[in-house]
Amino acid sequence: MYASTLSFPGNLFGEFERLHRDLDALFNGGGMPSSIRSVAAGSFPPLNVGHTSDTVEIYAFAPGLDASRIDVTIDRGILRISGERVPEPVDEKATVYSRERPTGRFERAVALPDDADAQRVSAKYTDGVLRVSLPRTAAAQPQRIAIQ
Repeated sequence: MYASTLSFPGNLFGEFERLHRDLDALFNGGGMPSSIRSVAAGSFPPLNVGHTSDTVEIYAFAPGLDASRIDVTIDRGILRISGERVPEPVDEKATVYSRERPTGRFERAVALPDDADAQRVSAKYTDGVLRVSLPRTAAAQPQRIAIQ
């Protein structure tokens, strides 16, 4: 007569996983970052930002772009990487089921540390990876103090 509450038709754990994905999409996938330092899912280009003792390094992963369509600027301690990816032409007879490669204008911004020397920045685009390197000022370099 009554369906048992102890047995669930189908995969109960699969239902919980689906619910988890739906809640993630609802709260995190709406274009809002999940923390102050993160960006929305799908932000382009993805970045790696770090530093060594001598340099600040930013890597932007942007395969398939023409280097002439990428702009790198520094203004008031903010490094901006912007540009445009044009869509590839599609045969009008073709049916497209999915288009996951982002197209159109893009821009990413990174706040630089105070010890980055913006006057000596270098940028190089090779094999779809843009590497921006900024030397750190001499005052930021570790110094060994001689003991007398």
